[in-house]
Amino acid sequence: MYSMLATIGTAAGLFVGTNIDDMVVLAVLNVSCRADGRPARWQIWAGQYAGTAVLLVISLVAVLGLTLVPDGWIWVLGFIPLLLGVRKLIAAIRAHRSGETVSPAIASGLAGVTGLTIANGGDNIAAYTPVFRTLSTGAIAVTCVVFAAGVALWCLAGAWLVSHHRVTHLIQEWGHWIIPAVFILIGLYIFYKGGAI
Repeated sequence: MYSMLATIGTAAGLFVGTNIDDMVVLAVLNVSCRADGRPARWQIWAGQYAGTAVLLVISLVAVLGLTLVPDGWIWVLGFIPLLLGVRKLIAAIRAHRSGETVSPAIASGLAGVTGLTIANGGDNIAAYTPVFRTLSTGAIAVTCVVFAAGVALWCLAGAWLVSHHRVTHLIQEWGHWIIPAVFILIGLYIFYKGGAI
């Protein structure tokens, strides 16, 4: 029993410690969902689960001695949010000049949310792999269940963070500038965490 509680505690600590920055991504996605309807709430949840599953599978493959993404190249994943942010910023500048409105949505579908989750969590592989090497098959299964619960809690918290009308109003008015800036910063942050900066 103590061993099971220790595994659950370790898994919860590992999830929180490696995914605290994902809360920013979830908040921005939920604001975009509230302001523009894209991505849909189910796409945010499914994308988070799919992205987390990909990261776990890559980590488990790395435990077997196969490296799909070498540690020195994790920073490359920063290009995904950076390029999305730059693309959206250019669209906002063009729309501002022509007097049009532009959607704040940065990821409009399941694939976009999944890609952002993988990009933002790419460096987590370096933390998951050594932990998984020390765990039994049963403990890895428990860890995956804890991660599944953690994703649900994170998705709920991300929606709750932006449930205030002032936040939604702010994003509706300024989201076409704020959201691209946040994603550019996330891309730069991934570069920094990956050692490129």
